[in-house]
Amino acid sequence: MRSILAGLILLAGTAAAQERRPSHCIAIAQNTPGIQYLHQAAWQDPVPEFSVRISYVAHASFLIQTPGGLNAVTDFTGFIGGADLIPDIVTMNHAHDTHWTAYPDPAIPHVLQGWGEFGQGIEHYLDLGELLVRNVSTDIRSAYGGVEERGNSIFVFEVEGLCIGHLGHLHHVPSDEQFATLGRLDVVMAAVDGGTTMPLPEMIAVLQRLKSSVIIPMHWFSGYSLDRFLADIRSDFPVRRDGVSEIEVSLRTLPDRPTVVVLEPRYLMELE
Repeated sequence: MRSILAGLILLAGTAAAQERRPSHCIAIAQNTPGIQYLHQAAWQDPVPEFSVRISYVAHASFLIQTPGGLNAVTDFTGFIGGADLIPDIVTMNHAHDTHWTAYPDPAIPHVLQGWGEFGQGIEHYLDLGELLVRNVSTDIRSAYGGVEERGNSIFVFEVEGLCIGHLGHLHHVPSDEQFATLGRLDVVMAAVDGGTTMPLPEMIAVLQRLKSSVIIPMHWFSGYSLDRFLADIRSDFPVRRDGVSEIEVSLRTLPDRPTVVVLEPRYLMELE
C-alpha cells in the first residue's frame, strides 16, 4: 500500500511540473518592485525554476528557453550559429526572406508560419503544457506598394506566468482589437530599424501603449539605427545596456517600470 501511495505522489508531482503557470496576458502583470532584477546566463545552462531565458541570436531571431527544457526560436531562418541544437518550436514571418526559411530541418517538431493563403492569415494555438505559443495576424506591405492582409504574425509565448511577445516584421500600428488579443506583454521584442518595418515614432507609440516591463530592441541594421531609437525612447523609459546577449527573467525579477534592455546579437556557436 505504501509503495502504491508513493507512486501516486510521484506521478502527481511529475504532472504538476509539466503544467504551465497561468500568465497575466489578459490581466495586468503583478510585478514586485525593488527586488532581484535580470540575470545574465549561458544558453547551455539549465534554466532556473520559474524563469525564462532569452538569447538574441541575430536580426529578429531569439532563442527562448524554459526550465523544462523546451527551446523556441523566433523568425527562424534555418541558421542559429552552428550550435548543436534542434529547437522544439520555430516561428517564421515572410515579409522578407531574412525572417523565414523554405527548408526548416525536418527534425524540428513544430514549425509555425506566420502567414497562410494570401490575405487569409493563419491561427496558431500550440499548447505544450509548460509553454503555450499563439499568434496575432498583422498586415504587411506587399510588392508594388500593395497590402497583404494578415500576411505576418506577432507571436506570443506564455510560460512561467510570463507573456513574451515578438512583434516580428510589424508594418503598422496594431488595431484596438489586435492590442486586446495580444494582452499584457511582460516582455516584448520590437523592430527598431525605423524604416523597413515602421517609422520610429510609430513603433515608440506602440511600445508606450504596450507598457511592457522589458523591451528588447531587435532588427537594427547598424549601431546608428539602434542609437537613434535609444535616444528617442530615453525620455519615456530607462535604458539598460550591459553588453550581454542573454538574460533570464521571471515574474519576480521584472523591473517595476518599463525598461529597455539592449541585448547584443551573437550566434549560439560563439557562446559555447
